[in-house]
Amino acid sequence: MGPEGKNQPPGALLPGRRRKCIMHVDMDAFYVSVELRTRPELRGKPVIVGFPADRSVVLSASYEARAFGVKSAMPMAVASRMCPQAVIIEPRHKLYYEVSAQLMAIFGSVTELVEPLSVDEAFLDVTGAIRRLGPPRGIGEMIRRQVASELGITASVGIAESKFVAKIASTRCKPDGLLLIGPDETVPYLHSLPVGALWGVGAKTADVLAKMGIRTVADVAATPVATLKRMLGATGEHVHQLSWGIDHRAVTPVRLEKSIGAEETFAVDTADDAVLHRELLRLSHRTASRLRSSGMVARTIALKLRFADFSTITRSRTVHTPVDSAQLIYSVALQLLESVGERTMTVRLVGVRAEQLEDAARTSLQLSIDRRDENWRAAEQALDEVARKFGSKSVLPARLMEPGAGPE
Repeated sequence: MGPEGKNQPPGALLPGRRRKCIMHVDMDAFYVSVELRTRPELRGKPVIVGFPADRSVVLSASYEARAFGVKSAMPMAVASRMCPQAVIIEPRHKLYYEVSAQLMAIFGSVTELVEPLSVDEAFLDVTGAIRRLGPPRGIGEMIRRQVASELGITASVGIAESKFVAKIASTRCKPDGLLLIGPDETVPYLHSLPVGALWGVGAKTADVLAKMGIRTVADVAATPVATLKRMLGATGEHVHQLSWGIDHRAVTPVRLEKSIGAEETFAVDTADDAVLHRELLRLSHRTASRLRSSGMVARTIALKLRFADFSTITRSRTVHTPVDSAQLIYSVALQLLESVGERTMTVRLVGVRAEQLEDAARTSLQLSIDRRDENWRAAEQALDEVARKFGSKSVLPARLMEPGAGPE
């Protein structure tokens, strides 16, 4: 029983206060689903998106592959052992960001209050859209139909009064489902779940709670806040509020990416500057392409190096004029690499990241004194058009062509 009566959370809805309607819309195995649009023969089979190198990680796995224990961020070598029959598809990040932009446009046609969380999920506050579009369940089904018909992928939709409960709902109706948890159902539903369903309760926290006999959300709700704070510190009060479905956070409409970048783990650690330079050029092109497709420019470029002993360093530099050109990003990355000085260990991973992002449409890209910089930018924009029509590997800088990959 809550402090204000049976199944009533502390701080329950006051009379006259307008109920919110929040949706969490999440794509199902997004990268895999996008790839299967052009590989329909693989539907129903275990599929993994990731680079087929032992030290790469799984970016996405079909539900058939997940049945074998394959998970995102798992090393590819482990995934291949768990599911040797899986078909491995190399990722096409540019394509995923294009589909993501189309997805966000669909959300934006429903409500202006859209908060993207990643390329394939977002919170939507549809409170103000109900009079125009109908009841929440109908809006959720409309979104699912539109995503399926226009993008050829499936979405799961959770609907509730708060972000937290909406996210719980979408997670529990996957794949390709919709779950609406109404106000009167919220507390009973939450109290039926294991304690790990609460945000902030990972494996270690769950172990601490289990030692005190707290294994379900209902157990958390029945535990005094003071006791939880002694056990978990400041997190205790937060966890207790969530156990009663209390989450007052608003959907934040504009959430620009803080940074855009790419990194690569080498199959074999290297100390060869030529190899590092070539990879930096490749990563600079990937980063610049993502910047342009996102309509962003960057004021800071960062370099990341991870060595054989897993120690990691970063270096960054702010540029005078915001950039979205691979050649300019590459030039800064080389300067940052040189600033590291003499390296005593081989390099395991290298990364390039664009930071301090700004909307390109609102930023005046000043012309460089050296017109070659602007020429590079124009050439890369032309490459974007070629890639859109013929694929990202149709035209590449000569230094990035694989040996023997010339015309037959």
